[in-house]
Amino acid sequence: MNKNRIHFIAIGGSAMHNLAIALHLKGYNVTGSDDEIFDPARGRLDSYGLLPEQFGWFPEKLDDSIDSIILGMHARGDNPELAKAKELGLKIYSYPEFLYEQSKDKLRVVIGGSHGKTTITAMILHVLHQCNVDVDYMVGAKLEGFDVMVRLTEASKIMVFEGDEYLTSALDLRPKFHLYKPDIALVSGIAWDHINVFPTFETYIEQFRIFMRMIPGSGALIYCNDDLEVQKAAKSISGEMHKIPYSIPEHKVMDGKTVLITDEGDFPLMVFGKHNLMNLEGARLVCNQLNICNLDFYKAISTFKGASNRLELIAQKPGFNAYRDFAHAPSKLIATIKAVKEQFPERRLVACFELHTFSSLNKDFLNQYAGCMAKADVAVVYFSPHALELKKLPMLLAEDIGQSFQKSGILVFSDTKQFQHFLLNEKWAGSNLLLMSSGNFDGLQVKAFAEGLSL
Repeated sequence: MNKNRIHFIAIGGSAMHNLAIALHLKGYNVTGSDDEIFDPARGRLDSYGLLPEQFGWFPEKLDDSIDSIILGMHARGDNPELAKAKELGLKIYSYPEFLYEQSKDKLRVVIGGSHGKTTITAMILHVLHQCNVDVDYMVGAKLEGFDVMVRLTEASKIMVFEGDEYLTSALDLRPKFHLYKPDIALVSGIAWDHINVFPTFETYIEQFRIFMRMIPGSGALIYCNDDLEVQKAAKSISGEMHKIPYSIPEHKVMDGKTVLITDEGDFPLMVFGKHNLMNLEGARLVCNQLNICNLDFYKAISTFKGASNRLELIAQKPGFNAYRDFAHAPSKLIATIKAVKEQFPERRLVACFELHTFSSLNKDFLNQYAGCMAKADVAVVYFSPHALELKKLPMLLAEDIGQSFQKSGILVFSDTKQFQHFLLNEKWAGSNLLLMSSGNFDGLQVKAFAEGLSL
């Protein structure tokens, strides 16, 4: 593949901007465009000199000096740069296609699921790194000890993918994880998401069955046995692949610290929550397939601090912690809120959730959130009218949101200044703050803001 020039259409996506950085570091001439880019992608692209000078689409800047186009999933089918690339006859890849081409001669490990896949992938990479195993990867969050979130080399014999089930691109309507063709696959959970492309739950589940069927007879399917939909899907798949179920490992919580209880001894962890313990057990079984023994796994995982924006501690004072989390689907909200309440049962929890994805901003999907913030002491929902305009969705009403969540006293904000004013005037002694979003609450610098809250 020519290393001269690659242009990214919709460079601001989570995986897209990391692939752009990885190729830039390998010596490619990388350019890109997007109509809007949020942090952390914006800041990271800027630090490598890859942030577009202007946001928008500029087909006039494309010419036949471009060797390849990489098309992001957020680019629409009528994108003017895509039309120009077709007119010029340029080679167009989706990023999953590009990654598969780079890894087709490697052992491919793909982590799929409606929730937990970023954390599980991060746990596996952390352990492999600690055990000095050379590995290529693609993961959707910044990891401590890793410069980039995509790594592509000639030397590594293994590639670990975070396998997203969303569509590949405007030109390819297959889920991205179907393109990776796993040798070893893990499925963490199935909870309906992406209703704009999977209008029924059955259609959504079928994507995971297709994914499971791709595993060769010599491969392995590792799956969460506590998730009924995953269990049913795994049992419905015929084939010679090795099927390995997992559940929550034995553990205890002491003085706000979670400790694994294993045959190799007790191992205090730096992460918490039953969903994270489940993630950890899945990661262990994947690492076993890669010849990492349990003792080495437990030693390594005990130093894992978590993936960026996944129950990430962003501020701490006596009697007060603030966390941010990528949670956006109903199942993710339930698991994240439950984890913080169980870890700190004596503290009041103020849980704030931003409606940001297409599904969450869709009025027809809102009822899926019924009861998902029930365990929060104070529940807050924020949405941006601008996000609705960008996604061409009808405006939401605060009363619609309140009724859908079925949480007494729920607060709804659509103005970031009013939202911040509410948080600034709360009493935080003996409380925890949880900020959940796949966006950024309309540009709120959450870490600095949380650190500035008064007790």
